[in-house]
Amino acid sequence: MRPSLAQSIFSMRCPRCREGRLYPYATYSTRFLTTHRNCPCCGQPFLLEPGFFLGSAYFSYAINGVLLLIFGLTLFYAGEQITVGWMVVAFVVVVVGLLPFTLRLSKALWIHLFVRYEGACQDIPKKD
Repeated sequence: MRPSLAQSIFSMRCPRCREGRLYPYATYSTRFLTTHRNCPCCGQPFLLEPGFFLGSAYFSYAINGVLLLIFGLTLFYAGEQITVGWMVVAFVVVVVGLLPFTLRLSKALWIHLFVRYEGACQDIPKKD
């Protein structure tokens, strides 16, 4: 069964076969940004050109903005007074605490914009 685009992005899989993992290490490890050079399944290179993932910073910025907005609205509608202390907590929890996840997700979104799905790993030719 073909995984959906959203499943592939959120599970951080290869955009070409949607089976191979983009990252060899756990999300909250010291090497959380290290990607495989190529897809372990279909051989798709993940670094398409030097500085390729620089554009993913825009997605990371947007994701963090949305998360901070959600956190702020939650505090507002919960009846809490939003103080400087609460804003510092929001910043630390959202931006720093979720940094490995948001950076990985933004890289997955970015590569999915440039590489098309071609089929299951066993049905497509392996790239060298």
